[in-house]
Amino acid sequence: MLALLINEEEKREIYYLLKREMDEILFDLGDTRIAEAVKCSMKTKYERLFELFKRVAPERECMEYLAYQKTF
Repeated sequence: MLALLINEEEKREIYYLLKREMDEILFDLGDTRIAEAVKCSMKTKYERLFELFKRVAPERECMEYLAYQKTF
């Protein structure tokens, strides 16, 4: 197990970066030009990012992104 000590400003930055990356993945998953094999990798990445996101985001925000995760 690893530990990470961050302040509130760094927490907000991590929150913003994770949210932005997950939003981009969700947008790209709707693109029909992207191959299914690539989409599978994107879904795996989304799941990993979501696990990190749960550590820094409020529960309400997590529930919103969890709903998206259920759709794929």
